[in-house]
Amino acid sequence: MFDISIETVLLLGFAAFFGGFMDSIAGGGGLITVPALLLGGFSPIEALGTNKLQGIFGSGSATITYAAKGHVDLKRQLPAACMSFLGAVLGALTATIIPGDFLRAVLPFMLIALALYFALKPNMDDLDRAQRLSPFLFGLLLAPVIGFYDGAFGPGTGSFFLLAFVSLAGYGVLKATAHTKMLNLASNLGGFTAFAFVGAVAWKIGLMMGVMQFIGARVGANLAMKRGARIIKPLLIIVCIGLAARLLMDETDPLRIWLAG
Repeated sequence: MFDISIETVLLLGFAAFFGGFMDSIAGGGGLITVPALLLGGFSPIEALGTNKLQGIFGSGSATITYAAKGHVDLKRQLPAACMSFLGAVLGALTATIIPGDFLRAVLPFMLIALALYFALKPNMDDLDRAQRLSPFLFGLLLAPVIGFYDGAFGPGTGSFFLLAFVSLAGYGVLKATAHTKMLNLASNLGGFTAFAFVGAVAWKIGLMMGVMQFIGARVGANLAMKRGARIIKPLLIIVCIGLAARLLMDETDPLRIWLAG
């Protein structure tokens, strides 16, 4: 562990608070916290591992806040959460084996498509719709796949869970957001378990950021419950477009390298 200045600690604390706030409403907290950790001097794998540790606090805080108000059926979602956890463990363990260049190249376009879906889809409100996939199949098929993605790569995981709940489980936007946090908590735990196993976690900074994540997520979740789809939908669209732009601006983005070559 290297020495970190007070200014850097404050920056990481603020990034964690704001990341937790955004993530509890629309996902995309990693868009803020991972670059902050990299700017703080952490290696890429240590930044990912530490981000999973502090992310547990944020997603856990949001889950508790939503559940306390009756927006999450914890018992019903437990099997899907377990599958999300297992998928994330597998994704994190295979992250160093499976090349991620193709995924990094197509992800910005997936996020833009997701933003357009939520922007143009009618009836995007807090009312439940027709269920297209049973809870059993949702947990068996989708939870481990998105969990695997979170462990292997991560950006946009909450947005993908939210899309799945809205389009396939038939949940209203607020209910989908609340249940997303539970499955995201499970995938964060899974990814963290794998990264901790290989020693890629900065514990002191991760715990400090975790406290700030917890507070930020609680503030964000309470705001989401007050405003519902009116605030979740526009923030989700902004997060997806912002994350896509951030990935495309990265000089190491495979698509930019391919076009330049």
